[in-house]
Amino acid sequence: MSEQNILQQALGEQWQQLPAALRAHYCNGPNSDIGALDIDYPRWMQIFLSGLRVLGALVNRRGQRIPTRVEKVMQGKVQHWRRTIQFMDGKAILFKSYWVYAGGDRLIEYVNPVLGLCMTVSVRSGVLYYEGRYYVVRIGRWHLRLPEWLLLGHTTIVETALDDMRFAMDFRLRHPVFGQIFRYGGTFRTVQHVGLS
Repeated sequence: MSEQNILQQALGEQWQQLPAALRAHYCNGPNSDIGALDIDYPRWMQIFLSGLRVLGALVNRRGQRIPTRVEKVMQGKVQHWRRTIQFMDGKAILFKSYWVYAGGDRLIEYVNPVLGLCMTVSVRSGVLYYEGRYYVVRIGRWHLRLPEWLLLGHTTIVETALDDMRFAMDFRLRHPVFGQIFRYGGTFRTVQHVGLS
């Protein structure tokens, strides 16, 4: 039996409740999601998002139906994500991160070697839900926990199968004072890369 992927470890028995399109999206083997994203945020967030881009986090440009490719590969117990968002003017944004299993129903997504977000995962009626719990700042052997409100606010991600091959995702950041400060969402289909490791 092949080793469980990170999401499968975090979901446990709930993994079986995921529709085929979402199971393919999170499989262990190398694969890509091909689709388009809508990205939106308030104008006043531009300077903050540009600063976060220096740290490798989020995306600092708006747009509708932006062609996007998300490549994923497992290396040991870590899953690496590489998102290429190709704007119509020819410019592209590369957004990389990696996942590690954090025990129980939790995983951590790191956007660089220092900063990550711990999230819980669950499945309800075949829909996959992520809920941000806290940020992680990793300094050597120390892992400091910072509450979500201290940085950007609460993270939610909802992923829904559209059919056996396609899914929709919706990522939102909501600040307790300023409301929704960032959103991206879109539809994708997953392509498996047979023979690659």
